[in-house]
Amino acid sequence: MRISVLIVEDDVTFSLMLKTWLGKKGFHVVTAASVADAKKKLEGLHPFKLILSDLRFPDQDGIDLLRWLKEERKQVPVIMMTGYADIHTAVQAIKLGAADYISKPINPDELLKKIKELINESPEQLPSEEEGFEKNPLYIEGTSQAAVSMYEHVKLVAPTEMSVLITGSSGTGKEYVARRIHEQSNRANAPFIAVDCGAIPKELAASEFFGHIKGSFTGAIENKTGAFVMAQGGTIFLDEIGNLSYEVQVQLLRALQERKIRPVGSNQEIAIDVRLVSATNENLRQSIEKGEFREDLYHRINEFSIRIPDLKERPEDLLIFANHFLDLANNELKKEIIGFDAETIRLFQSYTWPGNLRQMKNVIRYATLLAKGRYITRNELPEDILADADAEKNDRTSTPLKDESHEIAMIRKALQECNNNKTKAAQQLGIDRKTLYNKMKLYRMG
Repeated sequence: MRISVLIVEDDVTFSLMLKTWLGKKGFHVVTAASVADAKKKLEGLHPFKLILSDLRFPDQDGIDLLRWLKEERKQVPVIMMTGYADIHTAVQAIKLGAADYISKPINPDELLKKIKELINESPEQLPSEEEGFEKNPLYIEGTSQAAVSMYEHVKLVAPTEMSVLITGSSGTGKEYVARRIHEQSNRANAPFIAVDCGAIPKELAASEFFGHIKGSFTGAIENKTGAFVMAQGGTIFLDEIGNLSYEVQVQLLRALQERKIRPVGSNQEIAIDVRLVSATNENLRQSIEKGEFREDLYHRINEFSIRIPDLKERPEDLLIFANHFLDLANNELKKEIIGFDAETIRLFQSYTWPGNLRQMKNVIRYATLLAKGRYITRNELPEDILADADAEKNDRTSTPLKDESHEIAMIRKALQECNNNKTKAAQQLGIDRKTLYNKMKLYRMG
């Protein structure tokens, strides 16, 4: 069983980075964004071996958490994470029962050493990097409302036999969603065959879909099994279906209606039993109006539709994917990069990611290869991301905080625009998170 650690930290970016790193070391990590949230998790049935806690929160301080632990007689060691300015408070925390403290920015090796010293386990019971840790999970769903809604639709339609049309921009992960539908369906043990319709020459499309027999056309030097027969009993995924020629659309529609296919050059029909999932980054309705896509085929492939949002539409998921791609890059390139520094995270959050997840994966792979330190910095990022950030910086006019009434108005405006995310609000105001907390406390903006 993995050792459980509770991280109490309202800086979502830092919390996620720390959770990812400890996960790689084999720990089971749970996070809480406030003292109240931490208390709920500590009152649950799940036992924690260690707590890593920040000192300052919007609701209470880490000191309040220590007092509560003492009152509730919960014997869980606590390591306080503190900035330089809060060292005196950390000393107070030690007097109240904290086992240790560590200064920010966190030195990972020092933190791991403190954890191993505090957890009273024999060496063989301490987690290894491999123990219980899934290094390369195939699917990362995200936590944004857009992602949650999308995967709810996946779970609903997967067990059915309905044909599904997946729409979304290039690079959003349409094939991943198609595979997820297949793996949650009653056909999961049968083949999943993906066909890139945009890469098939018009004259070879029928052969790719339905197969051919030897000698049926020039170059047919042997029999070929088509994708529909290869997917027998399972799922066939037609990616970028909008690229099919009108002639091939007619052949595809006939196969779907009759549930039979005929290999090129053959007189024998083959009954097919497949589930169809298609995807497109085009507006097929417009293609229908232009006479480029058959409306009857559209209704045949679109018994249920799922739209994948662009990465910029789900900012809450951005760092989740970034850390996932960093794990993949580390494993592929045999590197041990821990995460991203604060400036890189800011650049990621302000960038529009026109290439979506595919672009992010490539950017992080590129940066991981170049990185020399423990964190990825702006020095390793491609020029297009830096150029976009510099352009935005030049266009943006800074509005400094002035007198009390102006400060209160600006803080409220920033919090509203950032959905009460204090880290982002502080960045927008041009101040650090602790300064924002202090000003909110000063102005009694709880």
